[in-house]
Amino acid sequence: MVWNTSKRLLVAGLFASASLITHAATTEVAGAKFEDTVHLANTDLKLNGAGIRYKAIFKVYAAGLYLSSKKTTVPDVLASTGPRRVTLVMLRDLSNEEFGRGFMSGIQQNTDKAEKGKLTMQFLRLGELFASVPELKKGDIMLTDWVPGVGTTFYLNGKKLGEPYPDIAFNNALLRIWLGEKPVDSSLKKAMLADTGEEKSSFR
Repeated sequence: MVWNTSKRLLVAGLFASASLITHAATTEVAGAKFEDTVHLANTDLKLNGAGIRYKAIFKVYAAGLYLSSKKTTVPDVLASTGPRRVTLVMLRDLSNEEFGRGFMSGIQQNTDKAEKGKLTMQFLRLGELFASVPELKKGDIMLTDWVPGVGTTFYLNGKKLGEPYPDIAFNNALLRIWLGEKPVDSSLKKAMLADTGEEKSSFR
């Protein structure tokens, strides 16, 4: 009886410890949970930073940037050559047209003419991809994964959307939606770059 009681206490202690570890390994942003570490292409990626995309006063989505090592400047992020991930968690319902328009506008404002010319076909494919996606619902999760030698692949709630986009320049163009000189949300840019000095309010 004593042995069984001891075993039960040990098991209970292990479960309690596991619960604490799980809690410590996630970051919560507006109710959306981001794992502090994810595994992609045989690489452990760390959560570089996460924050909220606002449009006017409305929360649109929470976004998290994952890299193999922490970066605090845009040039360092864009120069990284290993796997990358951007995770978007929808905080409200959004039509595919409105969501796609936000992406394409961010690309247009942060990509120079020469780069656009080189990536025209991939941008056209991206527009077609968004047109094929049904309405995005609150709680939906979209992943944008860059894997060297494969390209950029989109996933919605775990389902792969189309074929990879091969050029790292395309992935950089996507990252500049949030990290460019004219980001879709300047406070989100700071949060994704782990600049929390002024943006602690984004983590709520």
